[in-house]
Formats: sequence, C-alpha cells, structure tokens
Amino acid sequence: MFFSKLFSKKKKPVQTSPVKTKYNKANEQISVRKGELGEYKITIQLSQFSKEYRVLNDILLPNPKAKSGYSQIDHVILSPYGIFVIETKNFQGTIYGSPAYKQWLINGKFKFMNPFVQNYGHIACIKTFVGPKFKDAFVSIVSFTKRCTFKTDLSYRKIQSSELIIYDVELTETIKRKEAVIKLTNPMPLLSNADIDECYRLITQANIFEEEIRKLHIDTLKSKS
Repeated sequence: MFFSKLFSKKKKPVQTSPVKTKYNKANEQISVRKGELGEYKITIQLSQFSKEYRVLNDILLPNPKAKSGYSQIDHVILSPYGIFVIETKNFQGTIYGSPAYKQWLINGKFKFMNPFVQNYGHIACIKTFVGPKFKDAFVSIVSFTKRCTFKTDLSYRKIQSSELIIYDVELTETIKRKEAVIKLTNPMPLLSNADIDECYRLITQANIFEEEIRKLHIDTLKSKS
C-alpha cells in the first residue's frame, strides 16, 4: 500500500533553465568525481579476491535487445560459487523501490529505472555469450553509496536472495556471505577453474574496447532518456 501511494503520485512539472550555469557545471564535475571515487572503492575491493576468482570491470557487450545495441556492465565476478553481476549507482538520498515497479524513486520524486530490471538485461546478455550451462549461477547485486538510505523491499537485503541491494563498502563481505549460503546446498563448486577461465575468455573476447563505440552507446542512452 505504501509503495502504491508513493509511486502513484503525479509528477509536478519541473522548471529547467535552457542555459547551463557555472554552478550547474561545477555540480556535474563534482558528481563525476564522486562516481569515479565510488567505482574506485569497488575496484579496490574486487582486486583483493584470490586468484581463483576472475574479475571484469566496465564491460561493453553487443546486445540487440538494448536501446543502444549494447549492454554496459560495471563489474562481473566469476567465482567457484557464482557469477556476480554488479550494477553501481552514484545516487544521494532515500531510495524507494520494490520488485513490482519498473521505475524506482529517489527522495520520493525523481524516477530511475528499477536497477534489477536493468541488471536482468545485463545478465541475459552475458548468458548469450557463456551459454546456458551456468544459467542458475548468476547473482544480481546493485551497489549504492553510503549517501543513500534504503526504503526498498526487505527481500533485497536478505542474503538468501538472488537479487541483493548493498552499500559499496559491503561488497566483499556480501559476496563471501552469499557464497557461504550457496555452499550449504551445493557442497561442490558451481564453476570449476576451467569453467571460470572459459567464461572469462568468452566475455573478454566479446568486450568492446573501441572508444568511438563506447561514446556512441552513452550518447544514444542520453538522447533516449
């Protein structure tokens, strides 16, 4: 009921200025720096995993089902007990959301796509490259900064879930806890070392490095937002 009332509110018209001020540009630069810092904190944590893990950062894969024709994936961790796909969000404020809604809210008024719907698309894209063998090994994680407060469905904070919402500083701990839960029902690893290496090879092989294509992907998303 709470979410129904919240998401059914009519959006008030917002007045915008056609000219960007120096103040707005400064805010954009600050936001970019904060986003880079958040990504850096995640990358540092991921670099601490042992050699049996393989980590991929900032992957761009062809995806004919996506608006731009590509899926950009922040982080993928290939583990003996799962394939963890991480979407990072550089937001500030209270996050409202549940599985029932395709649009979530920041501070009760600013809409953004349900990040788990977004990450579902990323996972579906990865599956086309690694094949159906590991379809049940995926775990979807959405990471926010500590500048956020969660007013989301409680299931997202339960480690038994295959969709987890976390703070960026919780990433390593969350993956370790999730692996421990998976081990309770799967004593044997879900992925062998050979499987991990093969998945890493297939994703890396498909990854697009060309800056022109990456820029086109971002520009296309901006034009359709």
